[in-house]
Amino acid sequence: MQILNGKEASQAIKDSLKLEMAQLAAQGKPVPHLVAILVGTNGASETYVASKVKACQEVGFKSTLIRLEATISSLKLLDIILDLNTDPDVDGILVQLPLPPHISAEQVINTIDPNKDVDGFHPNNVGRMVLGQPTFIPATPYGIMLLLEHYKIETKGKHAVVVGRSNIVGRPMSILLSGAGERGNCTVTICHSYTKNIAELCRSADIIIAALGRPGFITEDMVAPGAVIIDVGITRVADATRKSGYRISGDVDFESVSPKCSFITPVPGGVGPMTIAALMKNTFKACALKHYYEEV
Repeated sequence: MQILNGKEASQAIKDSLKLEMAQLAAQGKPVPHLVAILVGTNGASETYVASKVKACQEVGFKSTLIRLEATISSLKLLDIILDLNTDPDVDGILVQLPLPPHISAEQVINTIDPNKDVDGFHPNNVGRMVLGQPTFIPATPYGIMLLLEHYKIETKGKHAVVVGRSNIVGRPMSILLSGAGERGNCTVTICHSYTKNIAELCRSADIIIAALGRPGFITEDMVAPGAVIIDVGITRVADATRKSGYRISGDVDFESVSPKCSFITPVPGGVGPMTIAALMKNTFKACALKHYYEEV
């Protein structure tokens, strides 16, 4: 069994971006500028946004964090996004999810300029992804594909089971893995809450992508010997023995599954860092398409 170290793989990507940025800066090229919008004070969101800002600093990007009260109106938030859409100094815009109940995430996503949608959630970018056209791929699925590439994991002709059908991870993963890319060409099965034989389907998988948000859902009896396990889950579980009062758990029972599989991602330290690395690549691409190259 080999650990798919997301910290190591993401660092390699960030180091490559940092080197390229230094070369471009020496030529007087513009620096990519990412603007993150954080609405409210959700603890997990605070952590995610801080990681994104730190990554920007590390690779040499400019970043701006806009903090807004949880009570902000939808109209005011949309006005801020529209201003950023027309700001020539801004290359990438992301609005950290989840949003307060009174704000429609769909409306917010649809308002972001597709050319600055570095989260890859705008319908235009999703449609281009489905068609296999160049676009911004949602950061977590993109990060997983980069991780598979980093470790040279063969996907061609393999059976991949994606557990979870969210628009953020499950559905995009099924599209990317079944596509005609270097790490695609899989036969893909999507499982969800209405799938009756999940355990049986998982046992038939060469690759399992667990992305349903249920701690420890994938157990040893659901995994075939030698399978590749990608754990996207990251849930805070109450734990009185920890100083923080909680522990981070993935969707896979790591202790029982890891001895049986060929590759597995840890939680934390697996998919999470790759999501950040993918966001950096998307932000670079948004700037590059404007200032550096015709295609990235």
